[in-house]
Amino acid sequence: MDALALARVQFAANITFHILFPTITVALAWILVFFKTKQDRTGDAHWKESYRFWVKVFALTFALGVVSGITMSFQFGTNWPGFMETVGNVAGPLLGYEVLTAFFLEATFLGIMLFGRKRVSNRVHTLATWMVAIGTSLSAFWILVLNSWMQTPTGFEMRDGQAFVLSWTEVIFNPSMPYRFAHMMLASGLTAAFLVAGLSAFRMLRGDKTFANRAALRVGIWLAAILIPIQILAGDQHGLNTFEHQPAKVAAMEGLWEDKEGAPLLLFAWPDEQKRENHFEIAIPQGASLILTHELDGLVRGLNSFEGEHPKVAPVFFAFRIMVGVALLMLAVSWTAVWVTRKGREAPAWLNRVLIGMTFSGWVATVSGWYVSEIGRQPWLVQGVLRTAEAVGPVPAAQIGISLTIYLALYAGLLAAYISVVFYLASQAGAGNLPRERERLDNPLRQMAGA
Repeated sequence: MDALALARVQFAANITFHILFPTITVALAWILVFFKTKQDRTGDAHWKESYRFWVKVFALTFALGVVSGITMSFQFGTNWPGFMETVGNVAGPLLGYEVLTAFFLEATFLGIMLFGRKRVSNRVHTLATWMVAIGTSLSAFWILVLNSWMQTPTGFEMRDGQAFVLSWTEVIFNPSMPYRFAHMMLASGLTAAFLVAGLSAFRMLRGDKTFANRAALRVGIWLAAILIPIQILAGDQHGLNTFEHQPAKVAAMEGLWEDKEGAPLLLFAWPDEQKRENHFEIAIPQGASLILTHELDGLVRGLNSFEGEHPKVAPVFFAFRIMVGVALLMLAVSWTAVWVTRKGREAPAWLNRVLIGMTFSGWVATVSGWYVSEIGRQPWLVQGVLRTAEAVGPVPAAQIGISLTIYLALYAGLLAAYISVVFYLASQAGAGNLPRERERLDNPLRQMAGA
């Protein structure tokens, strides 16, 4: 592999590892706000128990997210100097806003949230929890503004090979930003919801049937059941926006080679980029045209209209189907769980096992969607402005290969350690085969509305 390919793989490995943790913390912070608010309003110590357990998971996840984010940022200078040289006038301030308005806010109040419970008043501690939640969301906002701008750049002009901002409003609220931000925030909510449900189900199987754990379990499955249909609708709108602004990406997602009216929706195929055709197609006639144009005979442009200007087809094609498949599985599992546990019924062992299996399903969907978005933008680093090959640095391939090997080994070890630690925390919280309490759970929707 040459330096360009290795640099791309290395950055992909870094961002894949990094995105796992903010995807949890952004939404888990708001779940902590819910637990804390319920505790303050009801005075019920069980909500305090839920908060104390999940704040440990949050702290561990937050720490790994910060460390991996710092490592990733170094690569802008080492592997991709052409990025900042060309669009630094846009990317630099946006990254600066993320640090100033979000990271400092998170870091300041995180200390109070984690260590100040007995040192400050309850009101200040609740305020700190709110500020951390707001900070994580602001952090996600600025990062997604930059990423969206790279997909659909507006509000700038090029002078002597450099981008200069003409309108920050147009830069921030570029055409894909609202869709991308909503899609990612909902993905975070689903990732955190299934994490909460999965670890709570694990504790249930280990005998922890306390009110605090049962409440967390129901909050997780209800949150997932509410968010997943919204996410499916948001994803559809995001797809329509991509169809308008990045048709080559959509052509790769659909595995469509020729422009076609009444394009089929491929449920499965094996794209052959050499022959520029598909093998083993299973398709719904006119399905893609109906979804993308809302007309059975709508025109969908194929990959041959963008020859040399479209991404590798197979990664985008399969990643998209993995994302959609996991979303449908989330829908089935969450709605089944809500039905089985209706009226305060205890989750049976088989459901708990299914939920444990879905604990990190949000990661699979998020990473797949991220690959669709980022690989689908190729060969562009900034769509229509800067090609990926033009931004790569002079670092030799051998050096990149060595650092890539170290990164992959380190990330594999850290990921295994993280998963084992969160399950260890859950096992310790549920140790001792705790007796079941007799409190009945109210409707979680009513609880959320009350908070």
